[in-house]
Amino acid sequence: MAGHQHRESPRDPDRVVYYQYRPDRARRTLRGIDEQVAKAERAVDGKAPVKRNRYIRLSGATKSVNRELEAKTRALAGWKGYTTNLTTATPKFVIDAYQLWHIEKSFRMSKHDLQARPVYHHIRESIEAHLTIVFAALAVTHWIEHRTGWSIKKFVRTTRRYRTVKIKAGRQILTAADPLPDDLRDALASIGSAGVH
Repeated sequence: MAGHQHRESPRDPDRVVYYQYRPDRARRTLRGIDEQVAKAERAVDGKAPVKRNRYIRLSGATKSVNRELEAKTRALAGWKGYTTNLTTATPKFVIDAYQLWHIEKSFRMSKHDLQARPVYHHIRESIEAHLTIVFAALAVTHWIEHRTGWSIKKFVRTTRRYRTVKIKAGRQILTAADPLPDDLRDALASIGSAGVH
């Protein structure tokens, strides 16, 4: 059963933070912690390479498992915070309004499909330019999904198979292309006929 707590934000009295506990979220989180701690233990014992793992503590050449961090993350398993400036709204209203799966879907898309992590950038302007392009691509992606009714994965996978080839024969240029299937033609037409607002 889900539980709720709330408190006013100490930095901003016009904001409220609601905390929700869900047992299924706690189970998933604890399973993830178990996996990460097991990997950290194997790395510390020399049975696996040391990779990026938040539970490995490095002090010089000494490796150990960060048990304090493990205890802290286990204690917080199942809890999630929701911040709002609607100070009179009920916890249920605020949490339902988040529609977190939409946000998480966009975040997963931006990380993987759009390669959003600016890991090779070190200057603020480069990072901001990279993220601006990513979010513009994310907006276009959502617009394509909305117009076509297709997932962006299906759209890209389907369209990338079709190419137009220009062949120069003497002075003449011939254009060759595979005919588009009806569903793709309809999807492209729905994009082409829409005005961008």
